Amino acid sequence: MPEQIAATLIQALPYIRIFAGKTIVIKYGGNAMIDEELKKAVMRDLVLMRLVGINPILVHGGGPEINEAMKKLGKEPEFVAGRRVTDAETMEIVEMVLTGKTNKSIVAHLNGEGVQAVGLSGKDANLLIATKDTDNGDIGFVGKIAHVNPEIIHTLTNGGYIPVISSVAVGADGQAYNVNADTAAAALAAALHAEKLILMTDVEGLYRDFSDKSSLVSELTASEARQWIADGIVDKGMIPKLEACASAVEDGVPRAHIIDGRRAHALLIELFTDTGIGTMVR
Repeated sequence: MPEQIAATLIQALPYIRIFAGKTIVIKYGGNAMIDEELKKAVMRDLVLMRLVGINPILVHGGGPEINEAMKKLGKEPEFVAGRRVTDAETMEIVEMVLTGKTNKSIVAHLNGEGVQAVGLSGKDANLLIATKDTDNGDIGFVGKIAHVNPEIIHTLTNGGYIPVISSVAVGADGQAYNVNADTAAAALAAALHAEKLILMTDVEGLYRDFSDKSSLVSELTASEARQWIADGIVDKGMIPKLEACASAVEDGVPRAHIIDGRRAHALLIELFTDTGIGTMVR
């Protein structure tokens, strides 16, 4: 047993060298945010990353919690091309849940694991500036990132903190916008010159045919990802994920990954093993 542990650490050593001092942007979502054991595994993965010199930046969603809060208030969630239709009342719910509840819960978990984490929304220090997203028609206060001001992130990571960011952005007029968390993570990864963007989800990765689990795609280019979206090979919630990966790579991030957050320690498997998991966009 001690020998196996030592062998695992030796296998990880080259990757620790590669990523030490580098920034990794992680979108945290799906079942890994709900299942308590998976949540604990993710928090410990982040702690280990921070302690070996990597700068993890965590961007989180909170779709199930938002849905639950909406239904309690008699509102039925509605989506268009993977984006939540967001009227004024829904925007208040989104901000309350993401910034007021989910964000601070994640921060508390990380602090409890022995690292220092700080919660932010896109409003803080004008981190995420957005304009209204009308690509899919008028679906309310849904935003697209127009600009990222990363100075606050540099200040926190230089001080040894893990930034935890909710995907609520702000417009030039002070209006709050609901931004898809995958989209926000991609914009942050590009602005921070991240080494990797990692999107955690509830599937193994990207499939050519979702009904055929043997059709998992391990790697594709950004242009191929765009073509898959145009051809309708992917739909619903996978569209913003694949768009985010393509956008990040086109904006200079060397690699973007969609990984299965249902696997315990999925982040460490992706970063520190020879095979990795999920789908990589390059």
